[in-house]
Amino acid sequence: MATKKEMYMAIREMVIANQEMVDFIDKQIELLNRKSSSPKKPTAVQIQNEGFKAEIISYLTEVDTLKCIKELQAEIPSISGLSNQRVTHMLTALVNDKKLEKTYVKRVPYYCITH
Repeated sequence: MATKKEMYMAIREMVIANQEMVDFIDKQIELLNRKSSSPKKPTAVQIQNEGFKAEIISYLTEVDTLKCIKELQAEIPSISGLSNQRVTHMLTALVNDKKLEKTYVKRVPYYCITH
């Protein structure tokens, strides 16, 4: 599948004789280039998740034992209202960053601080 920019370039070649359309397409391509080069700011949820991740790491450092998602949600008040999917996403990111280790006990994932 072609990108928007590629589609505009293809259309531009088809209407090369019509200067008004070429100018319009060039303007649209310029806007796309400007949009793709702008720095991306984290969303409010991403910023909030970073705080939750720090709390999870802090808690697991203190207890220094394996914990499953349900235990973490029950024992860390700030994440108790979050969905399992959201907590799993944060824990997976921490595992990928090598801050946590993931272990399975009877097919249930448990997490602990990386040693």
